[in-house]
Formats: sequence, structure tokens, C-alpha cells
Amino acid sequence: MTSIPVKWRQQFAIDLPDASDDCIWIHACSVGEVGSIAPLVRALIHDHFPVHLTVITETGMRHAQRLFGDAISISYLPWDIPGLIARCVARLSPRLLLLTETEFWPGLISACKRRNIPVISLNTRISDHSFPRYHASRMLWKRWLKPVDLFLAQSETDAERLAAIGADKDRIQVLGHLKYAISPPKIDADALRKRLDPSGKRPIVLAASTHAEEERHLLSMWQGWRRLQPDILLVIVPRHPQRFDEVAELVRQQGLNLAHWSETGQTHADVILIDAMGVLAGLYTVADLVIVGGSLIPHGGQNPLEAAVCGRGVVTGPHVQNFRSIMRDMQQTGSAIVTANAEELDMAVKRVLERPGELRQLNAKAAAFMQGKSQVLEHVLRALQPYLGKA
Repeated sequence: MTSIPVKWRQQFAIDLPDASDDCIWIHACSVGEVGSIAPLVRALIHDHFPVHLTVITETGMRHAQRLFGDAISISYLPWDIPGLIARCVARLSPRLLLLTETEFWPGLISACKRRNIPVISLNTRISDHSFPRYHASRMLWKRWLKPVDLFLAQSETDAERLAAIGADKDRIQVLGHLKYAISPPKIDADALRKRLDPSGKRPIVLAASTHAEEERHLLSMWQGWRRLQPDILLVIVPRHPQRFDEVAELVRQQGLNLAHWSETGQTHADVILIDAMGVLAGLYTVADLVIVGGSLIPHGGQNPLEAAVCGRGVVTGPHVQNFRSIMRDMQQTGSAIVTANAEELDMAVKRVLERPGELRQLNAKAAAFMQGKSQVLEHVLRALQPYLGKA
């Protein structure tokens, strides 16, 4: 695997990326966006297209290197300043630029169009939080987005919002989210389960991608869950690694027996803290019940599809606007329970713990839901074909 580049040197275009000629350039901001385009990247590699990926955050860089290794070239995106971004575009000279979600950098788009490089937006989403801001400056965005050749929106709502801020309606297609194209991780689930629970019998509740204050809520609920399931095991995966120590201290304050994923020799614990990156995807394959973080606070929720592709339905709080269309579809198919507040989430967890049949149905419906969404990658590749040409 290549070493991680010096971020500031690439941001100022001092160190320019080393990529294959005529590459497909994909830009993704951070971890979530990088993960979402992984199926497309792998499909392009399979078809022998050279791919260059740019990111903004250090966590996005590390995640991209874990996912793709040396199969593609990866660099940080320079600041969106005309001279800097123009140097990067000239160096890469891609056949096509793909922007994820709302990574609309006016300087980057303009620099590509000056060199007749097609620009396409993937997984395009205009969130509730950002739409008023975009709409207030829509005259600017109408001009900045004019060079974009195609928008592949996540939902009809996103398509309507794109049109409202000035995107050409004829250039908008609703194809869904590439996150639907994910596959279950290739992992030894039996070995993973044994590492968490040597007995293989304890019900595992996985709190995935939690944020500040959410762990406090969940830990206060734990005693009530244990009265229903005395052997219950809570596995917490904080969203941000810098919070590992903070979450560990919260568990100790509750007087609970804590084990760290990074430590060995733990035979029994009330709570296991996952203090490592890149573990969560595998944990979905062994969890009995999944609670998706970022939803009990006004963050907007985290991706529920990584659980669903492993045949796990989800329980969330009310704040799921980052994945509104996905969560709506999952609710309609009975593969997600979206609650109004922490108290209602507590009751929902207790209900499915008391009714194993209901929990099995939740998980089975999640597996069926993902089977019905499996064609999104094929649709995206078909839309890109006129711009891809031949490898």
C-alpha cells in the first residue's frame, strides 16, 4: 500500500498527484462518500479503466487506501483556487470527472470544462440543512452548475431541489444511491462471533457509528435491556476514533464491565468498545440487533445499508434526514424502526428483545429489501457509458 501523502502539500498543489493518463477522476469528501462509491470504483477497475480518487479528509484518505490499496491512485484535492486547481486538472487530464453528493467545487468544475472534460455528479443529495442556503444563492449556483453534464440524483426530492437551485432539468436523472450496490463483507463470521462472545449464545446489540451523547442514552437503557435478556452484550462503535477514551469513561461511570476490542483475554463483559477503525462492517454479520447512531441527536443519521446488506434491520432515533429516502423505503418494507425519541427507542429495543420472532422478521425483511435494490450500479454504469468510452 502506498504511503499517505502530505496533506497540505497536495492542498497547495506543491505535490501533484501521480495518476494514469486518461483516468476516470472521482472526488469524494470523506469516509462515507468513499465507501459509497466503492462498488463503482471496483466495477471500473474490473473493466480496466484507470481511476484516480481525490478526498478532503485524512480519515477519507485512510479509508480509501484500506478499500483500494494500490489498485487506484489517491490524493488530496487542492484548495478550490483557480491556479491551484488548474494545475491539478492539467496534471491528471482525466477523460471524466465524477463528483459525489454535493461536492460542487466551482473552480474545479470550471477548470474541467475549460479543458472539455465532462463532469457528472453521482449520488447527488441536497439535504434539508443545506437546501435553504443553496436556494438563497441559487443565481450563483445556476451559473456554477451549468457546466455539469449530468446529475444522478438519489431521490425525486433531491432532483426537485437541484432544479430549484438552477440545475437543468434535462440533465437530472433519479437513479438511487450507489450505497445500495454494496456487498456483504467477506469475513469469518464464526471467528468474529467467538471473539466477541466465546459462548456463542449471548444476544448482541450493536450500537453503530455513535456520536456524543448517544452513548450516554444507550448506557442508561442497558439495565432495562438486561432485565429482559440477562446475558445481553452491548457492542459500541463510536463514529470518531478521537472519542474512544471518552466513551470508555462513560461505560466505567455506569459501573459496567468494559472490554476493549484492541485487548485480548476478555472472556466476559457487559460492553465491548470497538476502539479500531474498519471493524464495523463485519460486526453487522454477527449482531442480533442493530441501532444506527447519529439519529438520537440532530446529526441526521448514519448509513443503514451496511447493516441491511448483512440481513440486519435497524432501529434508529428520529434524526435520519441524511438518509431520508433510504429510511423511508426501509420503513415501508418493515426493515427499519424509526423512533420519535430516546424513550421510544428504548421501548422498541425492549419489544424486539421480548419478541424474537419480530426481530427475525425485521432482519429477514432487510435482506429482502437489499435484494430488490441490487441493480443501481448497473443503472449508473449505463448512464456513464456515453462519457466513459473504451478502457
